[in-house]
Amino acid sequence: MSETAPVAGPGAGVDYAALRQRIDSWARELGFAETGVSGIDLPEDAAHLRDWLAQGRHGDMDYMARHAALRSDPSALRPGTLRVISLRMDYWPARAAEPWSVLHDGRRGYIARYALGRDYHGLMRKRLQKLADRIAAAAGPFGYRAFVDSAPVLEKALARNAGLGWIGKHTLLLSRTAGSYFFLGELFTDLPLPLAAAPGEHCGSCTRCIEICPTRAIVAPRRLDARRCIAYLTIEHKGSIPEDLRPALGNRIFGCDDCQLVCPWNRYARASQVPDFAPRHGLDAPILAALFAWDEATWQARTEGMALRRAGYSGWLRNLAVALGNAPPSPEALQALAARAQHRDALVREHVAWALAEQQRKAGDQGSSSDAPTV
Repeated sequence: MSETAPVAGPGAGVDYAALRQRIDSWARELGFAETGVSGIDLPEDAAHLRDWLAQGRHGDMDYMARHAALRSDPSALRPGTLRVISLRMDYWPARAAEPWSVLHDGRRGYIARYALGRDYHGLMRKRLQKLADRIAAAAGPFGYRAFVDSAPVLEKALARNAGLGWIGKHTLLLSRTAGSYFFLGELFTDLPLPLAAAPGEHCGSCTRCIEICPTRAIVAPRRLDARRCIAYLTIEHKGSIPEDLRPALGNRIFGCDDCQLVCPWNRYARASQVPDFAPRHGLDAPILAALFAWDEATWQARTEGMALRRAGYSGWLRNLAVALGNAPPSPEALQALAARAQHRDALVREHVAWALAEQQRKAGDQGSSSDAPTV
């Protein structure tokens, strides 16, 4: 039988076990590293979401509360859904600067490794559509809807139930064979495919992710307060970053990887085979002052097709100002900040003023220390 030969129309004697195996093969050809199939019942996860929302830990992400019911019921998003095909695509860039070396260099900015190349949303959605086309060609027309972080979906819970891993103490999905450096996508479908078994949890007594979090955003195992999370503060949050949290951001200007970098399971993470995820414009180890000099036209041009656009230009400058305030005192940092001191955006001006004060304070402390008598 050829790869695209019809098996039979859904409900007309389809061998769903065989179709499930073929889906694995087609998905790998499209660049997905792993697939799994789950049902649609998520009662415990729905309760966890309600509790999290009730505590206000979603911050400004009002859409989380607005669409909570849809997140808890896949069949409400696509009527007739019986199964969810979850797929994993690795993103770790093979040729990026070593993360800790960047994080420890205050002159440079750190960008979460998933965001160094092309935005994954469109890329994965197109490949999910191709997978759906292959399924239809083999099994006949069927009902489906593709999602890539584009609708209210409890994707980690569904992927866990599909056998792709377990939800770690940092709230991210973890795989024993691939760590956590991957994206997730889903096909909601009316095909009664065989279900996978959800794996057990394998974090054990390890608490490295909780201990490393710079802002103590992981308040308990699998309990994240987004209002303190650097990924939220530098991407989703559009207002002022709380002053007490600014020093903890260090040089992280878009997202944060700390909890993943220390996770023992990421020793098994695999480098991405997708060229589009390779770093662009030297953003794997950029000089902060150089980035801060980008005007809006430059920023628009160099972030085209990238997840960095989610922060917006003002948010980008806000984040950079905080990082420059946290940087070692230097004429370059002061000059870069002074050039934006009268920026038209009040949000940027506020953070620049804070950063200038920090730079001047540290320069003064350094001068006082150098003037102190030696023993």
